[in-house]
Amino acid sequence: MDTISKEQRSRTMSRIRSNNTKPEMLVRRFLYANGFRYRVNVKTLPGTPDIVLKKFHLVIFIHGCFWHSHECQNGRMPKTNVAFWQQKLTRNKERDAEVREKLRCMGWKTLIVWECQLKPAIRQQTLQEIAYILNSVELERLHTKYKLPEEPIRIAAEEAPRYGKC
Repeated sequence: MDTISKEQRSRTMSRIRSNNTKPEMLVRRFLYANGFRYRVNVKTLPGTPDIVLKKFHLVIFIHGCFWHSHECQNGRMPKTNVAFWQQKLTRNKERDAEVREKLRCMGWKTLIVWECQLKPAIRQQTLQEIAYILNSVELERLHTKYKLPEEPIRIAAEEAPRYGKC
């Protein structure tokens, strides 16, 4: 049984946003400040990803822990109307997996950032990891595009100095 009236519940649920949420804005500000350019909510891609970095061929989904059933404290199941919520949240997880598979088949890489990963205590670490992943993807792209050698190139023309007895 719900503890508040149907009208109050409806009003509460209508205020939940799906775009421009605080976690999404944190990631977008970080990306822009660090020189990464992106598009938001591209409807031509499956699942309408939150952030699309076309240059990196990578999409970022910012998932709320509750709505996508993350295995953290925020992702726990409600105690009321359990059957409804279990069915709804299970379907959300299934849809997420389908969307990621479609994107993978189209050649896109996907990255999921959970709401709890953007809490103040670990926010900077999460954002730095996103930047690291993007830089790794770019290096991989350049490696295949320009056929970079596996071994490091020696810049100096002279031989390495020898120490000790010759």
